[in-house]
Order: sequence, then structure tokens, then C-alpha cells
Amino acid sequence: MKLIINKNHNISKKKISRNSMKVLYRLNKLGYEAYLVGGGVRDLLLGKKPKDFDIATNAKPDEIRKLFKNCRLIGRRFIIAHLIFKNEIIEVSTFRAKNNHLKKNNLYYKKIKTKKGILLSDNTFGKIEEDAYRRDITINALYYSIKDFGIRDYIGGIKDIKLKKIRLIGNAETRYREDPVRMLRVIRFSVQLNMHIDKKTEKPIIKLSNLLKEIPSARLFNESIKLFCFGYGYLTYIRLRKYSLIYPLLPFLFNQLSQKNTFFLKKITINCLKKIDKKGKNKKISCPSFLFASLLWYLLIEKTQILSIKKKIKFSKAFLISINYILKKNSISIGIPKNILLIIKKIWKLQKDIEKRKKNTIKKIINHNNFIQAIELFSLRVEIENHIKLKKIFIFWNKQNFFLKKK
Repeated sequence: MKLIINKNHNISKKKISRNSMKVLYRLNKLGYEAYLVGGGVRDLLLGKKPKDFDIATNAKPDEIRKLFKNCRLIGRRFIIAHLIFKNEIIEVSTFRAKNNHLKKNNLYYKKIKTKKGILLSDNTFGKIEEDAYRRDITINALYYSIKDFGIRDYIGGIKDIKLKKIRLIGNAETRYREDPVRMLRVIRFSVQLNMHIDKKTEKPIIKLSNLLKEIPSARLFNESIKLFCFGYGYLTYIRLRKYSLIYPLLPFLFNQLSQKNTFFLKKITINCLKKIDKKGKNKKISCPSFLFASLLWYLLIEKTQILSIKKKIKFSKAFLISINYILKKNSISIGIPKNILLIIKKIWKLQKDIEKRKKNTIKKIINHNNFIQAIELFSLRVEIENHIKLKKIFIFWNKQNFFLKKK
């Protein structure tokens, strides 16, 4: 283990959030070690604006809770502290111990694995140099100190940033078995940072891809948002397919549908991701509700068609029954939260309102909170189905929206 303290870097205190600086100064002032760590340091080095700022310290979770009134302890696998400020949440984690240095009589020793090696609980605290080896990727294992403004690098993260390399710390297969979500993180960082994956890091991914099925659906849902909703969704999707990770992440994309709906499902997946990438900064699209409303649309149509034929009921009635069926089924399998399910339901119901074009409801529909998402989904349907009737309807709504905006 070789420690490099690099002071020749481009990180400025002005680019670090005030709240995280306050936390760092307070912990250091009270005699604790505390560093800015992870993606925040990496992004600053790359000249990017960090999405958030994380802190690592030798203060234990209970000590952090006593020091900060705005602290909330969360997590089962590893307890971390969330310091809640008005405009941001600062994540503070305690240095983790290296596996081979753990003692079972340690007050904080608690390590539980499944038979497949997945860590369920891992509250083992140690020193900074041990913590560096417990992080997942080298470029995320850099520690910035406000004492000397140097970056502590134990694993060669700075070198890997220069080489544009995604490299897992430790034995790749073991690390993936401990937490299969690391495979998704490797793919996500390689795409978003435009870096190549180290060969040893890459090798076990296809073999271990099915381990993602062991991860709780709610956690996979959160990961899918990170993968598809930040402007790199289409390229990420292509790479996930390459490494056999898309099936355990979004299994419904492989449902057996009619030949026509199978074709439409493939097309809407690609077109939807490209649209989010292009307009992702526009909050009105509101990914993830738009994402899943689009990806699940042809599953809904398939179910509606089958139900209307089997039960001999009107398409409109079968459509409403199928909405509840599809959403209930997929809220369990892919962990879609209730608030997003409600928005998806509204987007889908608006499809029928858009198709009907009733004069007395035009203004009401356009002013609906979810109209933008609904008309974006409708535009995808126009592109994919290439139906003259749908094209005419889409032109009609564009004209109505334009005139209402002028007024």
C-alpha cells in the first residue's frame, strides 16, 4: 500500500458546497479525521460539477448523530449518516475496516453474507487506508483534505483517471458477489465518464449477471434511474445488453408478446431513451415516470388486446382493467414506487383523451400536469406505429397547444 498525497491538482474550495465544507471543518475541529471522498473528488478532478458531496470520517455513526442535530442514520448493509440541509443532503460514512483485519470481538463487528456471497450487513469500522480498499472503484477512492488541501490516493485512482480506466478494487468476482450492483456501477461510470473497463474488472460480468436477481427490486429501480435518466441512457442500454445485464434489471423487456408488439416494444425502448438523452435536462419530461410509462406501454396494449378478445368486452374497458394489472405486476417485479405508478396511470389515461379530441376538454387536457409526458409518449407512438390517424391527431394537438400558448 503506497500513499500518495497529491497537491498538484485543480480542485478549488469554491467548487465545494458550503454545507459539506462546514461538516468537514466541524469534524476536524473536534479532533476527528474527515475527508471529501468519492464521486465529488473524482468529478472535481475531471472538471465536472459534482451531483453531490460525500464525506468519510473516523467518527462512528452514533457520534455523528450526537454532533449534528440534522442527522439521520440510514442503511442496513452499512450504516451511514445523512445530514439534511435545506438544499442538499450530505452523506457521511465511517471508515470501513479491511476484511482480513476484522476481529469478532470488535464492538462494531457485524458481517452477514448470503450463500451466494452477497453482503447483507457489513458494519465494520476501521482506518482511512482500510476504507480505501473497501470502496468499489479506484477513481472513487480518493480523499480530499481541508487541512493540507491534498488528495490521498492509496489505490492508484489518480493514475486511472489519467488513463481513463474503470478498475475495480480487489478481486473482481469476489467484489461482484458481495454486491452485484457494482456491475451496474462499472457500466454506468464507463459510459458517463467515457472510460474503458479494465480487463480483469470486465471478465466476470456476463458470468455473474444473474446475481442481480438477488437484489431488492426497490434498489434496482433506483439504479435504473441513475442509468437511464441522466443523458446517457441509450449508450448505457447498449452496453448493458452487451454484458447480459439488461434482462435481470428490466425483465419485462423480454416478455413474450405478439410479433407486432415485440417489434414496437424494441423500437419504443430505443426511441424513448434517445428522447430522454436529448431532452433530459427539461424537467417537464419528468423521468422516471415518462421512462416507465413508455417502456411498459406495449405490454399494456398486449394485455388489453388479449383481455378484450378472451372476455369479449370493449377495448376501453379492457384498457382500464389492464392498466391496474400491468402496474401492480411491475411495481412488484421492478420496484416502481406508488407515487410514480400514479403518474404513469395518468399518462396512460391521457392517451385515450388525446385520441378522442373532444372540443370541450381540449384546454383541460393541455393544462393537465402530465400533458407534456403524455404527448411525448404519443409522439413516440406516432414514430413507431407510423399510422396516418395518429399523425393527424398529433398535428392537431401541436396546433392547439401553440394557439393556447399564444393567448
